[in-house]
Amino acid sequence: MQVKHAVITSVNRDELKDRGAEIWYQTVIKIKEASPKTTIETLIPDVKGTWEALERMISGGQEVVSHNMETVKSLYRKVRPQAKYERSLEQIQKTKEFGKRTKSGIMVGLGETKDEVLQVMDDLAAHGCDVLTIGQYLQPTKMHIEVAEFVHPEVFAMYKDEE
Repeated sequence: MQVKHAVITSVNRDELKDRGAEIWYQTVIKIKEASPKTTIETLIPDVKGTWEALERMISGGQEVVSHNMETVKSLYRKVRPQAKYERSLEQIQKTKEFGKRTKSGIMVGLGETKDEVLQVMDDLAAHGCDVLTIGQYLQPTKMHIEVAEFVHPEVFAMYKDEE
């Protein structure tokens, strides 16, 4: 297929002792064997502080490792009830310490304030995040959290200009 860049993601595998680390590792290895010129980004789940699993998960040779924060600290329990804000930051920091280019993403429009978005941006930068994406939250089904606000493009431009 001559794929230049591939992004690989999955559901959480919390039921596995290694959090799915070996599956991640083997997937990256197999892609690199089949297509050595393809750069790989893995969008990995929370490893619940299992740092040995994280190290295995990200040691297959991928160029970018992403772990999405999803939201600001005040909304974490509502949006990500099984995750912890500080642990996700620590996971990004550990990923950076393992020598990887790091990436994260957050959604806006869930009821956060601009100051809270700026705070998560600062927190991510302080923990070694290289790339951040910010996107508008859209309610996928009526069973999910409602959209609190459609964020104006000017606000996205303001976030882009922040350092």
